[in-house]
Amino acid sequence: MRLLTYCTPGDDTPRPGALLAGDRVADLSALAAVSGVRLPSDLLGLVAAGEPTLASVRELLTDAPGEGPLVRRLAEVVLRAPLRPGKIVGVGLNYVEHVAESHRTLDTERELPDRPVLFSKPSTAVTGPGQPILHNAELTEQLDWECELAVVIGTPAHRVTEADALRHVFGYSIVNDISARDQRRSGQWFFSKGQDSYAPFGPVVVTADEIPDPQRLDLSLRVNGELRQDSNTRHMLFGIARLIADISSGVTLEPGDVIATGSPSGVGAGMVPPQFLRPGDLVEATIEGIGTLANPVVDAR
Repeated sequence: MRLLTYCTPGDDTPRPGALLAGDRVADLSALAAVSGVRLPSDLLGLVAAGEPTLASVRELLTDAPGEGPLVRRLAEVVLRAPLRPGKIVGVGLNYVEHVAESHRTLDTERELPDRPVLFSKPSTAVTGPGQPILHNAELTEQLDWECELAVVIGTPAHRVTEADALRHVFGYSIVNDISARDQRRSGQWFFSKGQDSYAPFGPVVVTADEIPDPQRLDLSLRVNGELRQDSNTRHMLFGIARLIADISSGVTLEPGDVIATGSPSGVGAGMVPPQFLRPGDLVEATIEGIGTLANPVVDAR
């Protein structure tokens, strides 16, 4: 399933939905009400409710009408971030070529890390598809992009093994790990990567059953239509199972938590000369099997 959160014109109330064939959006709450089925009122609740509730959603979608008040065209709705994570765990330096790129331009270590490099982004950094990335020139002149596969946790994970790790995954999405490169403070990344709007997230969460091998997905990023990043998740230094096992060794992952699994090479800081985002730019992050997450950059002064 391809699950999402949306609003309708004139009504800012977020609603859980599912993207159907033909770019149609099913209203899950309305479908449930008509069928006498009780569902959580938002996507985070659906994630936390577990497999029996997901089975009910699948059954509702099997019987969904082709059109009518319960189903809208995608172009008629406004997408929001699928959910607001309890926590976002970022992974740095997780593609070999990006390690070399970062050493050359960002003064990070030359050697490949022997354990995942982890940092956090607050949930307030989350913004949805089509929503603005805020460029505040009083805080940064080096606003950068990073297309990353997002892993959405479905069941609590505490000290799990690599062999069991993927059983805790609900699904996959896209995070654009926006970074103010000139706001690293004594090597710390929180303010550089955690400001409002620095975690565009979406457009959908694709359930894990529809992505049998998340380590074989093409991913790319364009700025104003020009290709900047182009890679595949097979080039991760630490795969998803290893990341979940490593993080959960000391931090319990909960339903709805998101792991941003790292960026390939091609970031703005690594270009010669460096190129950074400016108001008026359009950033489009694409991952195979999930879709495209597009966000404009706006002046936030």
